[in-house]
Amino acid sequence: MSDLEKFRLETREWLEENCPQSIRTPMPDDESPWGGKNPTFKNPDTKIWLDRMVEKRWTAPGWPIEYGGGGLNKAEEAILNQELRRINARPALTSFGVWMLGPALLEFASEEQKLKYLPPITRGEIRWCQGYSEPGSGSDLAGLQTRAEDKGDHYLVNGQKVWTSYADQADWIFCLVRTDTSVKHEGISFLLIDMESKGVEARPIKLISGKSPFCETFLTDVKVPKENLVGTLNKGWTIAKRLLEHERAMVSGMSMGTGESALGGMEQLAKDIYGELNGLIGEPIMRDKIARHKMDEEAFGLTLRRASEMAKAGLGDGAAASMFKYYGTEMNKRRFELLLELMGTRALATEGEGYNEHELGMSSQWLRSKGNSIEGGTSEVQLNVIAKRVLDLPEGGQA
Repeated sequence: MSDLEKFRLETREWLEENCPQSIRTPMPDDESPWGGKNPTFKNPDTKIWLDRMVEKRWTAPGWPIEYGGGGLNKAEEAILNQELRRINARPALTSFGVWMLGPALLEFASEEQKLKYLPPITRGEIRWCQGYSEPGSGSDLAGLQTRAEDKGDHYLVNGQKVWTSYADQADWIFCLVRTDTSVKHEGISFLLIDMESKGVEARPIKLISGKSPFCETFLTDVKVPKENLVGTLNKGWTIAKRLLEHERAMVSGMSMGTGESALGGMEQLAKDIYGELNGLIGEPIMRDKIARHKMDEEAFGLTLRRASEMAKAGLGDGAAASMFKYYGTEMNKRRFELLLELMGTRALATEGEGYNEHELGMSSQWLRSKGNSIEGGTSEVQLNVIAKRVLDLPEGGQA
């Protein structure tokens, strides 16, 4: 038996013994394990699963052991992910720290910063949010105006961020600030800010879907220690771009989400509504639409896995994240359009007697899917990146 075969067997045995049965089911939104300084767990098994994965160091299995990770090599990490998918295990930790900030810190942070911030991220002890977009700097992110003035032993930060996901529940924020007003891209720095600092205020923004995951974040004379600067002063744009690659990869993966999984999957839902014909969905036209979508979804999932392996091998292309983000979010919107067509009036209710988030709240999820093509850089921004960096098209609409 090879070392990898042995690892797979040991991993499978450990998961069977340690992953609770309720964790092998689709995860409702209100059971996502975000962690933080004061976490809550609606399902007690969620806490058990998180604790066990933290002890195993598998919340960030590919990170170095000294930073709280599992120290697995690429082949071992791939096997772990395969075995997690095999039993339909929920993520042990939902974390912007793991998905976005952590990889950036591993590449750009000082050794002291890595030792200070990375282990708490892997243990789910700190919940992070992202301070990028501003009221006047969305698609043109480099035009941001939140300023950080050098005051000797600290920076004094003033400005406003917007669309800050879950800022009202976060413990810390990784934030882009302007430290040189004479230049654009080369005047941006990357700061880590404690949300409990005096002068930080987060206000939820109510959305058309009825929920408020986004916030406005106001920074008024906020004192930030100099040691919270990541990388070199005025070189934060390089970090920002790399982190955006991780964010766009994360958002593209939402197209493989669980919009219909709580209903038994799109195929089973269609069978429940239209009935079965020799084991197939009873309505041929709907059967064809669902089959086409499932083929697209499967092909996209395989492409994401291939790109992930190439990136781990150092063969990745940063522009690929824009392609995946664009295609994934468009496919996610098509998925919810199909689900609404399938469910009909069942999908319209959003509240009231008999309301069930999964069975009747599909319209809310459909509305939310529209935001996928905005967050992490709009679809228009992604198309511009693809045109310039992948297709090498000329600017200015020239032929």
